[in-house]
Amino acid sequence: MPRKPRIEVEGGVYHVYNRVASGERLLADPEVAVDFIERVRSIKERDGWTLFAWCLMANHFHLAVRRSTVDLAVSLHALQGTFSRAFNRPRSRSGSLWQSRYQARLIDEQRYLSQVVLYIHLNPVRAGFVDDPLSYPYSGHQEILHRVRRPLVDVDDALLCFEERRGAARRTYLAAIQAGMKAERIAGQSRDGRDDWRGWVTIPWSDEALERRSARAVRHGADRLERRPAAVDLLTTVCEALSIAQIDLCGSSRTQQMATSRRLVAAVLMERWGVPRRELAAVLGRNPEVVSHWVGEARARRAGDEAFAARIADLDAAVRARLGF
Repeated sequence: MPRKPRIEVEGGVYHVYNRVASGERLLADPEVAVDFIERVRSIKERDGWTLFAWCLMANHFHLAVRRSTVDLAVSLHALQGTFSRAFNRPRSRSGSLWQSRYQARLIDEQRYLSQVVLYIHLNPVRAGFVDDPLSYPYSGHQEILHRVRRPLVDVDDALLCFEERRGAARRTYLAAIQAGMKAERIAGQSRDGRDDWRGWVTIPWSDEALERRSARAVRHGADRLERRPAAVDLLTTVCEALSIAQIDLCGSSRTQQMATSRRLVAAVLMERWGVPRRELAAVLGRNPEVVSHWVGEARARRAGDEAFAARIADLDAAVRARLGF
């Protein structure tokens, strides 16, 4: 049975979480935890995320993230996949590291976003690890309070969830955290100490409702995939949008312009249109590994080059306009 398509909104904010297979506490190892955190940082910079909150627990993680033009699925696949391979290889371990594909819930109201930020940063308290989230090293709470030199959280964006002025926002946030700590102490008297992350249902979650509320909502990949032209036709369209000859793009030219064009084309067709690597490689007359290399270089350049990132977005928009999407 095929998986249910996800809803994705360009620029949408999501509560993303996943659990380690069998509930193993492998993320409790500080070295493993730091490796995962730095991979989140790398993906965030590469794909243009805004991060409002994060927390890494012994056997699962939470993120509150605004995605850019890059599909969240592309980012999370890279995050979980690279981490899994790096963890498994030196341990001669095989098989899936994660319990399932990641979970992502669209947050389409500001008041729910502030709740998610608080919920994520109170996770260690809820799990009984600490009495105060300030004592927990693997979350964005210390970053919001300016206790970390190199924050992962986009602090100003996170504070805007609570107030417009930074000082007032930080006070409101801290008051809400303290109220949450008090509530957790009371709730903890009648709870067994387990983290109930899977049972949190504060955010309304209805695929149908989300489709109605946001005209920009799309089922992840489904709308484009169902109507997507053949790879060869997409290639023709993207060459027209770039005003280059397809024979040159697929040929042996090594000019800087053509090298850049190949990376733009690979990034747009694979990331935005879901063209499989091997299919794209076939129409380009290249080895699939070469195409993967182009996409990787495009992602890295996009992270540090705003003009190049804009060219990817503009090219995608031009292709969509030409194809009537």
